[in-house]
Parts: sequence; C-alpha cells; structure tokens
Amino acid sequence: MRAAALALLLLSAAPVLAQAPPAATPAARAVELDRLFAALAAAPDEVAGAAVEARIRAAWAQAASPAVVLLMQSGRRNLQADADSDAVEDFDAALTLQPDFADAWLLRAAALSATGDNAAAARDVQQALVLEPRRFDALDLLSRIQEQTGDHAGALRSLRAALAIHPRLAGGEDRARLLLQKVEGQAT
Repeated sequence: MRAAALALLLLSAAPVLAQAPPAATPAARAVELDRLFAALAAAPDEVAGAAVEARIRAAWAQAASPAVVLLMQSGRRNLQADADSDAVEDFDAALTLQPDFADAWLLRAAALSATGDNAAAARDVQQALVLEPRRFDALDLLSRIQEQTGDHAGALRSLRAALAIHPRLAGGEDRARLLLQKVEGQAT
C-alpha cells in the first residue's frame, strides 16, 4: 500500500499549492469546479485529462487555510520520508483546524493505509467523499485499499466510479481490466 500512498501523494496538490492563485469564494470555486468537471468528462485523451485534473486539484487546494497548507506540506514530507505516523499526526492537526477540507481526509487515509490501518483509511476516504462526491482520487485510493484487502469486486466498483468521473484517469483503464480479470477469476 506504500506505493498507492506515494502515488496519491505525488498526484496530490503539493506542487499546485505553491502555484494556486488566491482563494476564490466558495461559491465561485463551486462554479469553477462544475465547469472543470464537465471539461474532465470530455477530455479527449490522458494528457488533456491530466491538465484538467491539475486545475481541479488547484481549485480543491484553494479551500485550505494557510495553517492547514503548512500542516499538509509537513504531512506530505513525512509520507515521502516513510514517517507515516508523523504524517497521520500532521493530517489529524489539519482536520482539527479544518474538518471540512477533503484533501486532509484523503491524505490522512493514505497515511493510515501506509501504516497498515486500512479500515481507518477506508473511513477517511468515505468522509472525503461525503465532503466532495466527485473525488476521483478518493475513489481510486479506495479501490487500491479494497484490492489490497482482497475485495477485488469492490475495488473494481470503486475504480469504475472514479472512471465515471475522470474517464482519462492515468492507468485507470488498465487497472480496470486487471481487476476485471481478478473478479472473473474469483467467480470460477
């Protein structure tokens, strides 16, 4: 699961946070996100999908307060350094300050999964999805957690839900094919 946590970390808003424009109002951010998700669904290929994904991640990151941004950066550094428990503490602190910030729930889920606590990780992913049901990255992480725990059918359902939102998710179609083979192999 360490690889999945690091993949999420690398794809998360770490580089975007430094480049994000000043935070928009929540209403303006919601309108922009709706527009971006429509563009994401219509992206013609993975390159275009990745470009729109980066803009979505930047919009999500704008919701963080300055203190939460610092805690999130610290948590990411700790995850990269394999200091998973320290990362969990950083994301806990971010959630104490801003419990409605889905990124913190999602990255704490990645850190919890890296520590081996997949049940708690799955709960955090679910909370991120409550806050933002279009979190394709949360669905992808949930899929990876389910796959790791042997729930290939659940992993395939979660990945297909992510692909319904982000049809050009990098590696998504290949993973879906592999999961389908595992599910069909289980049925025989």
